[in-house]
Amino acid sequence: MPRSLLGIDLGSSSVKVSFIDADTGITLAHASAPQTEMEIMSPEPGFAEQHPDEWWKHAVTAVREAISKGNIRIDEVMGIGIAYQMHGLVVVDKEQNVLRPSIIWCDSRAVSIGERAAEHLGHRYCLDHFLNSPGNFTASKLTWVKENEPQVFDRIDKVMLPGDYLAMRLTGEVVTTISGLSEGIFWDFQKQSIADSLLKEYGIPKEMLATAVPAFAVQGTLTVKAADELGLRAGTPVAYRAGDQPNNAFSLKALHPGEVAATAGTSGVIYAITDKPAADLQSRVNTFVHVNNTPMLERNGVLLCVNGTGIMNSWLRKIVSSSGNMISYAELNELASQISPGADGLIVLPFGNGAERMLNNKNIGANIHGLDLNRHTSAHLSRAVQEGIVYALGYGFGIMNDMGIRPTVIRAGHANMFLSEVFCEAFVNVTGAALELYNTDGSQGAARGAGVGIGYYQKPEDAFISLKSLRRYEPDELKSAKYAGAFERWKHQLNQQLT
Repeated sequence: MPRSLLGIDLGSSSVKVSFIDADTGITLAHASAPQTEMEIMSPEPGFAEQHPDEWWKHAVTAVREAISKGNIRIDEVMGIGIAYQMHGLVVVDKEQNVLRPSIIWCDSRAVSIGERAAEHLGHRYCLDHFLNSPGNFTASKLTWVKENEPQVFDRIDKVMLPGDYLAMRLTGEVVTTISGLSEGIFWDFQKQSIADSLLKEYGIPKEMLATAVPAFAVQGTLTVKAADELGLRAGTPVAYRAGDQPNNAFSLKALHPGEVAATAGTSGVIYAITDKPAADLQSRVNTFVHVNNTPMLERNGVLLCVNGTGIMNSWLRKIVSSSGNMISYAELNELASQISPGADGLIVLPFGNGAERMLNNKNIGANIHGLDLNRHTSAHLSRAVQEGIVYALGYGFGIMNDMGIRPTVIRAGHANMFLSEVFCEAFVNVTGAALELYNTDGSQGAARGAGVGIGYYQKPEDAFISLKSLRRYEPDELKSAKYAGAFERWKHQLNQQLT
């Protein structure tokens, strides 16, 4: 049996796992859980929470299923890598008990807290030191707990990101990475150390933060208890950890300046690698430490995020399905393909999943405009949703262009919205960049990262033996012109919503 590596990708919809052959990079087994999408709890408008215990339960289910599917020999599993949904807050006490549900990435409750901190510290100071406004990130979420749930805050021993929690369940160790600290706005890029000024502003004890370890390194080993639950071997090293977007870029071998990766799952992201401390003056796109950053070789990732992406398509799927007969995403894609670009004047603004950073943290909700009850069908709505998501990404891409990020090629995994011909065609003709689709996903990338972390691969570039481009889309002059007009109408509608 081949020596294998395990990758676990903790998303907000599901937990995906892959075992890959360490020598060939070929996937030996893949599984995900749950079969339906994980619930996002919203006890109040703008709130978004999930319980970390649910993540662990689904991780156990998926790993066990993959072991069974692939007849994996657990004594041949050399390492485990973790990818995870970014910016979430998990808090535990001294016994590593979770004190409250996780406040996840798309939760909007801490926007005003981040704005207040930016005013006190100075917007220029925040951009110079954090490359971001404190915004709605993990540090601000923790401050919300401090101000609104003091009885919880007083019991906190350690603060973690979702991937740190998963690693804690695997190893019993509470550690994080510098990349993780940066995504929580706990990192000062100028000082190359913990963001003491923000901790002081928020009244957060430095001791609450986990110790940082390298992204590629043995970060702990599987405990007997965790091994028994997962069906793995105790002592297996956990050797890689990264947020889902840095990991997606790594999965697509985007490691060096000018290389750009994209995803279109629950949220949509364009993530560009740079060797400079780049910042948008309005903090509408954000910069974090990339996985292969070192003190001698600076590597950062400039991240554009649109919260309302696949979740908008998921909403549409539920709305157009009949009772007891759920339409598939492939059928939605087929419906969309029946309609010409522009969706016959139907416009969708897909912003219904919390405050959007690229809209200066405004939460304008999702909107449908120009609906003609005598003309428009579910096919038109399917087309307008996919185009609306692309236009939102294109709008943010324009902000990145203004920062000097102008890629000619963007890489993405052949998954989620990128399975749609309509989406891919619109994407290249709106951004003006070619699109290359690859045979990979986040869990495979996490497995490859584990191979780097245990030293099986000497450097990150060596981990991509089996990575193949499946298809390339190029902008088309005539189609670009059609999309340009529809995009302008979309932007006009957005501007009306924002004013």
